[in-house]
Amino acid sequence: MIGFYDYTVILTYLSLLSGTTGIMLCLNGVGHPYLGMFFLLFSGLCDTFDGKVARSKKNRTEQMKKFGIQIDSLSDLVAFGVLPACIGISLLRYAIHIPGLSGFTCYILSNYQKPATYILTFVAVLYVLAAMIRLAYFNVMEEEDQNRDESGAKIYTGLPVTSAALIFPAVLLLHLLLRADLTLLYFGVMIVTGFLFLFRFHIKKPQNRGTAILIILGAIEFIILILALLHFKR
Repeated sequence: MIGFYDYTVILTYLSLLSGTTGIMLCLNGVGHPYLGMFFLLFSGLCDTFDGKVARSKKNRTEQMKKFGIQIDSLSDLVAFGVLPACIGISLLRYAIHIPGLSGFTCYILSNYQKPATYILTFVAVLYVLAAMIRLAYFNVMEEEDQNRDESGAKIYTGLPVTSAALIFPAVLLLHLLLRADLTLLYFGVMIVTGFLFLFRFHIKKPQNRGTAILIILGAIEFIILILALLHFKR
């Protein structure tokens, strides 16, 4: 069998499986963007630790390292590129209905006109393209060992694609908590995020403290999302 099979690839594979599952849920029937968001958060959690796990194996060959870089970027394209786009497409079809006198919150099919649907779908496609370009550029720079600043610290050029795991759940939480249709806001954030993927600026890679803060933020989003969904289903 081709490929490498050891514990260093498990989290990357889990992230890919999670992202793919989220895509299928979003595109199945009328779709369900809120369930898809859980899988986006889980993929983000896997991505946070996959590099640390891979580096824990001291006897990795150059082929194993390059294989890890490739599968990580391919997985990220699915989980943080295609999945957020599919969540947006699902929002076009499945929106929150503001409760009436009954006090119940329900979900109804959205009624966007075809021209608007076509335009927003094109935005989602461009977002995936931007994510792919960003990841391919990162791979090139990584192979040439240019993802470092003058002090030798690891940096990112452009907004990391994995930031989607925190950005889009935050938008969807507003969508839930305000009980309003913020679909257009979601696509607006998608435009800005895609642009930042390609914009040339440098971000230092988070160290232990920064990573812990990101994990806490993701956990908060996860918990609030669960509580909000449970509350709306009463």
